[in-house]
Amino acid sequence: MAEVPDDLKYSRSHEWVRVKDGIATIGITDHAQNELTDIVYVELPNEGDSFEQEDEFGVVESVKSVSELYLPVTGEITAVNTELENKPELINESPYDKGWLVKVKLEDESELDGLMTPNAYLSLTGN
Repeated sequence: MAEVPDDLKYSRSHEWVRVKDGIATIGITDHAQNELTDIVYVELPNEGDSFEQEDEFGVVESVKSVSELYLPVTGEITAVNTELENKPELINESPYDKGWLVKVKLEDESELDGLMTPNAYLSLTGN
């Protein structure tokens, strides 16, 4: 069964969001990395890039497929996990900790209300 931490919000496209002091840390869920299997490459935006909610902001490539990443909130990228350039497998090993993707300065915190709770995400994934 995939891990679904209680302190996060989730998108239908399997990204998670953790907010602290107006900054959203974003990654892909344990369920998503399990489905993708071994992640071999990650393409992420640059710091300073801005995106609208649900814009494509990157790509994750596994031995099985390529999946687009969609930003669950509107905002500016304030940090990118550069460790993933040489160690994309961190997403498989630690999707909610070392495998985070980007940090975003939230433009509109009310967008979080449209994201899923852990229970709703569990229902979506059938866990």
